[in-house]
Amino acid sequence: MLELPHWQRRLDATFGPPKSGCFRQSPDDFLVDEVLDFAPEGHGEHLWLRIEKRNLTTLEVVKLLSKHCGVTPRDVGYSGMKDRIAVTRQWLSVHLPGKEAPSGLTQALIEGGVRVLEQVRHPRKLKRGVHRYNRFQLRLSGEAVEASEFDHRWAALCQAGVPNYVGPQRFGPSGRNLQRAEALLARGWRKRDDRHGILLSTARSFLFNELLSARVVDEQWHQPVNGDTLMLEGTQSVFSVDQVDATLRARADALDLHPAGPLWGVGSVSQQAAGEYEAALLNRYPTLCDGLLRSGVKRGQRALRMCLSESSLNRDAQSVVLSFGLPRGSFATAVISELMTPPD
Repeated sequence: MLELPHWQRRLDATFGPPKSGCFRQSPDDFLVDEVLDFAPEGHGEHLWLRIEKRNLTTLEVVKLLSKHCGVTPRDVGYSGMKDRIAVTRQWLSVHLPGKEAPSGLTQALIEGGVRVLEQVRHPRKLKRGVHRYNRFQLRLSGEAVEASEFDHRWAALCQAGVPNYVGPQRFGPSGRNLQRAEALLARGWRKRDDRHGILLSTARSFLFNELLSARVVDEQWHQPVNGDTLMLEGTQSVFSVDQVDATLRARADALDLHPAGPLWGVGSVSQQAAGEYEAALLNRYPTLCDGLLRSGVKRGQRALRMCLSESSLNRDAQSVVLSFGLPRGSFATAVISELMTPPD
């Protein structure tokens, strides 16, 4: 049975392991704001709601909306899954062709722990992954933030980026989602056993983190190697390279592009240096790798590095407040793990 390892931090080689600290001691210590790169058009069959939630998952809000609007959960759209123990703002859509929002919807949502910030119509359903980025404001405390190297660790992350690990919330408490994914893939994945694809995502995320950790150890997480797929900063655009030259290395140093790692699935594998990391995964985790291929899920790509935008640090008597933006799909917990050793 697979257990979650401690994946390699990039700053340990320079500063040593970080000291202990605390975060998310209350929802107000962890603020997330989803940012779109377009505005809803103001007309159409779909009601778009910008909401603020606390102590709720995105899927729990989907269930609330479907219940109070008299639609199926399939008629409710969202762009990203947001943290439960947090104050998060995001957009959702509800398919209500030719209908007004139910009377009392806003109050019913308030009673369920959801506050409506905006309502507007749009012709199309909100699809997964269409937001531009997420903006975070996090309060951290404890021995780590009082340490002399804390500000230097933060500056290093702002300057050169962060390993783009998938956060521990993807794997469930004590890694139970990973163990469920392993068991499901061993007997053969079926959609009825994993309706939202969460266990497929868990397995792919685990393999990605394993590959990223190996490249952090080799100091190859931020620079391309022969046969890599590269992803442009600020986009999902990718291209492959056979041979890495000085121009590509300079663009990586300038944070203009990043090496990308596989989200395991059906697709071609490099036979060069980049492919050696994938071959190691196949040898070590055949149940996950073969099970994902048999499921038919298509191979994807995820940047090995993420960059912080609009970053700032402010101190008060006993804590620090960090503000920064991250690309969609990136996890603030990956930033925190470079700065402190959180409680289990």
